[in-house]
Amino acid sequence: MKEWKKKCILFLVSQNISLFGSSVVGYAITWYITLKTSSGMWMTASILCSLLPQLFISLFAGVWADRYHRKMLIMVSDGFIAASTLGLALMFLVGKDSMWMLMLVSAVRSVGAGVQTPAVGAIVPQIIPQEKLTRINGINQTCNSVLMMISPAVGGVLLGSVGIAWAMLVDVITAALAICVMAFLKVEKPVSKGQISMWKELKEGIQYTTGHAIVSRILIFYGIAFFLITPAAFLTPLMIERTFGSEVWRLSANEIVWTVGSLLGGIFVAWKGNFKDKWRVMAVSYIGFGITFLLLGLTPYFWMYLAVMMISGAFMPALATASTVMLQEEVEAGKLGRVFSVFQIISGSVMPLGMLIFGPMADRVPIQWIMVGSGALLAAAGKMIRR
Repeated sequence: MKEWKKKCILFLVSQNISLFGSSVVGYAITWYITLKTSSGMWMTASILCSLLPQLFISLFAGVWADRYHRKMLIMVSDGFIAASTLGLALMFLVGKDSMWMLMLVSAVRSVGAGVQTPAVGAIVPQIIPQEKLTRINGINQTCNSVLMMISPAVGGVLLGSVGIAWAMLVDVITAALAICVMAFLKVEKPVSKGQISMWKELKEGIQYTTGHAIVSRILIFYGIAFFLITPAAFLTPLMIERTFGSEVWRLSANEIVWTVGSLLGGIFVAWKGNFKDKWRVMAVSYIGFGITFLLLGLTPYFWMYLAVMMISGAFMPALATASTVMLQEEVEAGKLGRVFSVFQIISGSVMPLGMLIFGPMADRVPIQWIMVGSGALLAAAGKMIRR
């Protein structure tokens, strides 16, 4: 077996093991807060604790990913997350459960994720040949979709049968396994440029991202996409409840069909292996999202709604893969970490901003209208990409 394939297998196994544990615990914590408090305030606090620290640390994480050993950053952040989760699990096991401590550990886990994400995005081109990036990203998207289908069920079963503390231990175990697998991966540390101010490197990364013609263009459309996807991501459960009924199975079906669509899309990307015109792939994905979101707002029957939602999910792997591979191909190795950190900040902040607009709007106008409007704008953005 070729050396890059061995490295690729180790990397994918490590990252997907880690993702599975984090997803299981993430769902378990969300449902625990829901069942324990039935409070919108606590849910809001949980979302903020899980989001804001990651956005803040991302400013520096990109610099670290370009300055220090990316493999070690990934391993240390995994261990950091696991240690904090283990401490919280032990507190819950001895009966010292605390919602505030749960919020604190959620924030700590968010810091770890913020450090890890730019390093993961930047290390991929180091271990995978450029001509294989699309196929490997497609395989990774497929694996992610499978795990995202399984992890809610596992999290729910663990929470209901053995409790939140034992569910947290799953993340500790998977993190330990992921670190052990990653330890066998041989990858070089980025070439050091000597002692340079972190703030100077951060400023340089932002200037590079915004000044690079292709990267800045991807960033603009990336932000537009995540903003306009917000209604479909957060308001569809409310639309289902208002339009089709409040049965739990309907809400579950909504999540499942999107994940199935994403899984099928990931399989297609992996099978395709490469996209010659990635701008065209992004344009088609935007237009596909736009048309399906518009149809979601016009669909009169729930079975039809589910079919459209599944089709919509199939466009996500192609969009994510095309944009990610373009960055990995266009950006020089010494700046990849900082570029990915900027994209992480955009993706993590635009959707909450969208909810500040679309959330209150949903109480004043029918959500179907919002879906139609966001879909039309997404399709228009897709047409603009090609110009």
